[in-house]
Amino acid sequence: MLCTTKAIVLSSLRYRDNDLIVKCYTLEYGIISFLVRGVLKSKKSHTKAAYFQLLSQLQIVFNYTQNRSLYTLKEVKPHGLYSSLHSHILKCSVAMFLSEVLATTLQEEEKNEALYSYLETTLQWFDNQDECPNFHLLFLLKLTKYLGFYPDIEHIDFKFFNLQDGCFEMKSKGKQSISGENLILLKDLLGTTFDALNTIKINAGQRQTFLSMILLYFELHLGSFRTPRSLQVFNQVFN
Repeated sequence: MLCTTKAIVLSSLRYRDNDLIVKCYTLEYGIISFLVRGVLKSKKSHTKAAYFQLLSQLQIVFNYTQNRSLYTLKEVKPHGLYSSLHSHILKCSVAMFLSEVLATTLQEEEKNEALYSYLETTLQWFDNQDECPNFHLLFLLKLTKYLGFYPDIEHIDFKFFNLQDGCFEMKSKGKQSISGENLILLKDLLGTTFDALNTIKINAGQRQTFLSMILLYFELHLGSFRTPRSLQVFNQVFN
């Protein structure tokens, strides 16, 4: 069946001399992988390697057959071009890091319009910001809502917690207690939007500690989750 759908690139690996294997999150079918032949061979190719940069948004056409592991693209073109995501050094680091997280966490071959819309709109928003060093923290925190393990704080009154002895146990398959600055930051992030994110001031140490906590939270819920290989480089860039 010929399918036209939007897609977001999660990984792109060189295969043999001139080909790429590209993993995408698609609007219509969830995770799909493609073999893109000859894309590295000639600059005259209609399909450009630049299309498959991490987190690029595309419109693709391919023949869909259920239970197939690798597909071939018939047509591909950019959809929602970025202006700075692939040229700004800090944004490039964020794109590399988040694409690795998404490639690990998104496994299902099924349609999820709400999740796709979240990825599409937040990445476009980030691309349009001059500075947003805490984007990845809020992005990952809100992503848990679509993955099914958003922190359950409905009956928690944060006014009873403080920096010295406050402790909040996040809803988790394993125990994970949060206290001190992480607890205060969690409260602030859960109560904000992307547009108001820059009003929350976080230093480099707080940012790194909170990110480690979020990644542990992912690990406790997702058996397939692994710490991103790009984490060390990512933290060095932001420090």
